[in-house]
Amino acid sequence: MPSSLVPPERPAPANQAVPPPPQPVPGPPQRRTTYIEAVALYERGLETLQRHDFPGATALFESVLRLYPEEKELHERVRLYLNICQRQATPKEAAPQTREERLYAATLAINGGRYDQALANLRLVRDEDPDNDHALYMLAVAHAQRGEPAEAIAHLERAIALNPENRALAKGDPDLEPLRGDDAFRTALDTPSASRSDRRRPFRSRGSR
Repeated sequence: MPSSLVPPERPAPANQAVPPPPQPVPGPPQRRTTYIEAVALYERGLETLQRHDFPGATALFESVLRLYPEEKELHERVRLYLNICQRQATPKEAAPQTREERLYAATLAINGGRYDQALANLRLVRDEDPDNDHALYMLAVAHAQRGEPAEAIAHLERAIALNPENRALAKGDPDLEPLRGDDAFRTALDTPSASRSDRRRPFRSRGSR
């Protein structure tokens, strides 16, 4: 009895696509040795910042930028903390303490358009010295520039009552221009008030300097 023969495998037809060999699974990206060094320096900067050593932290963060320019992914965070260090290291302007310092600070604030800051200083002067016509006149200016005519005119009337020289000053003061169309403002300038013997020198506003 003839033995069964195993038929040979047929070659694949020429037009049949042969599947490509499996590709190796990519592993995690290799970190540069400089990255590890940069991160270590960055973490030292954070530790120094937490100790409130702002100059020391600034030096460390700047070293990351200077020594490891290729580590771009760290640079954004480094610059963020550098900004914090620079803000904290900048000496803050001392708050005015005396009446004269507050009046001077308020004058600078009005000239710079910082009316909220001016009002804060002027209210302190007014609370300490309610008859300070300088502070009252400046309060009128600040409120006028903020578009608050009722408050401005109330302070101006009081400043004029305390020192009638403020009337002439107000008539030509461009800082009070927003009040020109208000009847109460015109009345305050037209109504004579009694002179006082202890007159203060009138405050010279921005337009009068």
